[in-house]
Amino acid sequence: MAEQIALEVPPALDGARVDKAIAELLGLSRARASLVVASGVRLDDIEAKPSDRVRGGQTIVCEIPERAAGLVPEEMELDILFEDDEIVVVDKRPGVVVHPGGGGAGGTLAAGLLHRYPDLAGVGAVDRWGLVHRLDKDTSGVILVARTPRAFADLTGQLRRREVTRKYTALVEGSMEAPTGTIEAPIGPDPAQPSRRAVRHGGKPARTHYELVRYFEASDASLLVVKLETGRTHQIRVHLSAIEHPVAGDRAYGATRKDLGSPRTFLHASRLEFTHPATGDRLEVEAPLPNDLSAVLEALS
Repeated sequence: MAEQIALEVPPALDGARVDKAIAELLGLSRARASLVVASGVRLDDIEAKPSDRVRGGQTIVCEIPERAAGLVPEEMELDILFEDDEIVVVDKRPGVVVHPGGGGAGGTLAAGLLHRYPDLAGVGAVDRWGLVHRLDKDTSGVILVARTPRAFADLTGQLRRREVTRKYTALVEGSMEAPTGTIEAPIGPDPAQPSRRAVRHGGKPARTHYELVRYFEASDASLLVVKLETGRTHQIRVHLSAIEHPVAGDRAYGATRKDLGSPRTFLHASRLEFTHPATGDRLEVEAPLPNDLSAVLEALS
């Protein structure tokens, strides 16, 4: 049975074609987006054609045909930090991919969530039902999931308006010049390696704040709390590498210090603050530092 969903058009898509807006909002390929459009689309309760233009604030109502969705539920052990009828907050384990990529590999967090919460089907983007944001494979920590279309629209809106506070714990190489700072530099695809990102002219604006928690003088490494203001792909890793303080263990972005002993990229999404979409309460959810990273700090101490 097809799932019907409602999507709020953000200001950034004002003037876009209906089919392009659906592809962007659902994270679909053009082929899959065409299947959605062919099933019928309403724009503010008026039947819309693929070529119609949308306006910010309008609501697109469409159905996701079964042949447009490919995510298969998989049983998986999940670390749930908070849940109710509207949202779920999960502590993602390191090494787990959040959602399927182009190859559609299994074992993703999205598949595990769909197995535990079947009502996620039809909420948000195809193949990543309910996921409000993502983390890199090696990054552990807090991820926010919406269980209803209303919650998804509300939470993604909070992200766009920068009303969600995302804090990370990171160990970086070297001594920071200042105890606090802001890194502001545009990020875009690395021309030499498409899977990577880089600071480059013409990239999307990105801003990262950091605060020094502890400097390990004997090892010349710094423990930071990092706060995202924007959410570009690999943003923290790219920005810290750009100021010559790569995240420990992150060889993709310039980390060279094997003596720090990090078994993976030392980056953990430690805290998330947001407004509950149903109650209006401000919530703070924390994920403790996992054992593998705690052991690194104990050894440095």
